[in-house]
Amino acid sequence: MAVVGAGAAGALVAVQLCEAAARRRIALDLVLVDPAPEAGRGVAYATEVPEHRLNVPVGGMSCYPDDPGHFRRWLCRHGESTVTAADFASRYRYGSYLADTLGRAVIAAHGTVSVRRLRTRATGCADAAGGRLELRLADGGTVTADSVVLATGPAAGRAGWAPAELLASDRFVPRPWSPGALDAVGESDDVLLVGTGLTAIDLALVLDRPGRTVHAVSRSGLLPQPHAVAPLPAVPPPPGLAGLPFHRLRRELTRHFAATRRIHGDWRPALDGLRPEIVRLWQGLTDDERAEFLGRDATPWNVHRHRMAPSTAETVARARAARRLRIHAGRVASAAPGQDGGLVVSLADGRELRVAWVVDCTGPGLRADGGGDPLWSGLLADGFAVPGPLGIGVSTDHGRLLDAGGHPGRSLFTLGASRRGELWETTAIPEIRAQAKEVAEAVLAPLTSAPRSARRRPTDQFGLPLSTHAAAAAAFRGGLGRVVTVRAKAAEAFARATELDPGFALGHAALALLGHECGADVDVARELADAQRSVRERGDERERSFVDVVTRRITEHEAQGGGAGKGAGDGDAALVDHLDRYPADAFALGIAVPTIAFSGVADLDGTLALGLVERTAPAYAGHWFHTSLLSFVRQEQGRIEEAGELARAALAAEPASGHAVHALAHVHYESGDHHVGRDWLDGWIGGHGRGAVHRAHFSWHVALHELALDDSAAVRRRWFAQLAPGQVNGVRALVDSGSLLWRARMSRNWTGRVPVDGVLDAVARELVERPSTAFTALHSAVALTAAGDVPALRRLSTHAAGADQVQREVIVPLCGALEAVLEEEWATAVRGLRGLLPSLRRVGGSAAQREVIEETLLYALVEAGHSDTARDLLEQRLDRRASPLDRRRLAGLSA
Repeated sequence: MAVVGAGAAGALVAVQLCEAAARRRIALDLVLVDPAPEAGRGVAYATEVPEHRLNVPVGGMSCYPDDPGHFRRWLCRHGESTVTAADFASRYRYGSYLADTLGRAVIAAHGTVSVRRLRTRATGCADAAGGRLELRLADGGTVTADSVVLATGPAAGRAGWAPAELLASDRFVPRPWSPGALDAVGESDDVLLVGTGLTAIDLALVLDRPGRTVHAVSRSGLLPQPHAVAPLPAVPPPPGLAGLPFHRLRRELTRHFAATRRIHGDWRPALDGLRPEIVRLWQGLTDDERAEFLGRDATPWNVHRHRMAPSTAETVARARAARRLRIHAGRVASAAPGQDGGLVVSLADGRELRVAWVVDCTGPGLRADGGGDPLWSGLLADGFAVPGPLGIGVSTDHGRLLDAGGHPGRSLFTLGASRRGELWETTAIPEIRAQAKEVAEAVLAPLTSAPRSARRRPTDQFGLPLSTHAAAAAAFRGGLGRVVTVRAKAAEAFARATELDPGFALGHAALALLGHECGADVDVARELADAQRSVRERGDERERSFVDVVTRRITEHEAQGGGAGKGAGDGDAALVDHLDRYPADAFALGIAVPTIAFSGVADLDGTLALGLVERTAPAYAGHWFHTSLLSFVRQEQGRIEEAGELARAALAAEPASGHAVHALAHVHYESGDHHVGRDWLDGWIGGHGRGAVHRAHFSWHVALHELALDDSAAVRRRWFAQLAPGQVNGVRALVDSGSLLWRARMSRNWTGRVPVDGVLDAVARELVERPSTAFTALHSAVALTAAGDVPALRRLSTHAAGADQVQREVIVPLCGALEAVLEEEWATAVRGLRGLLPSLRRVGGSAAQREVIEETLLYALVEAGHSDTARDLLEQRLDRRASPLDRRRLAGLSA
């Protein structure tokens, strides 16, 4: 494949070709033909002037149509952590992003796709043997390719507006972005820019300085409008516009814009809402109607459609206010040499402008005449391409060039400005990236091999087929093995699987899930987009169902994190349905059961997870993984003895099974076997548990035994050695380290101020004050109470009031009760905490984790002087399990 042009359009095509070919395992030799020193920049993004900003916000400039946040995340990873989707990045920065994204795509496709860059120009194209195409190059070489993509960007204008004497002058700059074009302009030379569009704005920024006047002239004298500083959401156009005669379409849109401005105070939302419909509306016009639009409406359309960044508009306004930039409406009529060596430019209305230089800023031409490019001129002359509607651009069939007979006879493709006659709006990144994907699909479609049969596919360790090759399947099995044993480095194994096979959907889905739920260092949105794209191209029904489950789970949690409860439960319903159809999908079962690795399904009545484990049992025939999960749900049911037997059976088969270890840790705690549980679990952590991914949680379980044994010194040693910030970070620090400190404080095993500030510093503030789940919110409330931070506790309550139902009904009153604890309003605290105990199960997690609220209630009862109630609660606890701590507290009450 040959791509002519390695600017933005060429880079986007190359990215799509590399990734799609790698996913489909198509051996591809990709040649990029462009004289520029770096791919991805072209003319637009090579400028190093910091004031040259994109005229589309960051959120609209991703390389990928299905991953709009990709550019923003790239900026965050490259030093701009506070950037938002509404900001306007520098154009040079965007060029770096394009080059880096292309480089990463090339590296990821290594072994399947080879990429060469030829730093020269393509000057011609001819038919070659076997239906191939031969590109002639300016350096005398040739490239023979099966397909050619012409990504040459806008054709250069011919300055047809300029009088002959101006064209002949050495003071005329026809192509301002050519290297060195403005080097001769003196510090105090006045300059005339012909054109007042975005090109003129860019040049005005470059030329602006004290002592110089920059003039700009165009027929309308209109500058591009600015983007809104705080943009409003797009307003969709009224229905039924397609197919209307132009005069009626124009009238309806005028009314729509006026109504939007009247209601919202701004016309921009109407234009932004119209953007997805522009191509359809343009293609519904006749040639006469299009000509009418070009003659009457094109200028005001461009002024409002192609806007300036707000910071650029502010700089232009300052220059105009200082009279360093002067805008004129008119037409250049003539030019003559001035006495000082400059030029006297006369406008059609008789005005004269005395300047040292005249710069053509009228931009590219619309006509398909080659624009001085020998490649396009030759294609048009030879009938390989024909002009598009009204002679604008060229005619294509979804990007494939039509020949003189109106047929897509050759494997010649194009995108971007060359399709303007067909599409009108086709020069911005949001349009070009979609076309790049479409072109890549069309180029590779004939080469896509039929999917291999299910019999020949490798399988995971539970016998389910995998749509990949043997090496990637082996890496995936390694990752799945670490997931089901709750061991570290699962993400690294899945990443290896996707490196070996970039089109392996399950590998991408696994990475997205681990990044979202377990904090793995992956680009969640990118991996999810790759999973969705890959499974459409190559995936069976089970794999499509699994990717759908992961997609719903991630998007649903994100919506809840923003305070929106709408759609809650869709992900859980999809997961349950998936397991009913594919019970042997161990990864999905591990996600569903809320043990230690994943948050599980929302289980409000305590039976859903149990039902899933019991229904899937026949598919596992006593496998240690399933037995491990069953032991955990049995102890949650209170069937402690049975849970212990199951856990020990699973550990006999697989001593590293983290799920079985977790279940047995709960069994020991609920049985009151604190000495045995402490010693056994401590030994496992130092042995088979050395590679466990949630070692902090296992250490927390050991510390619970030490608390129950009333061993203050051991609790302190455990916390500083295994649970202090540095050893534990993120949500694990909040759930394990923070809650342990508060329990130690409530049981009087930690005197003085507890070091919870370090825990809160180790957790993102967004996670503390705007948690996405009620389980996390409970532990945030506990940690903030330990820190004595009433304002933050109130902010958490405000967030919970607008979040999902469980947060509204459990976390909001919990925050109120804990605030009463901090204010030492003990009667209020006791009422609030006692009222919450029956509903705490709705929060999720284990009984041992939720017990932190009961510990707080005990403390509040004693402080409130409710000794009898505290004694009753302690006796109930001692009936459940032995505890030296509770015996000591009971004895204290009696004394």
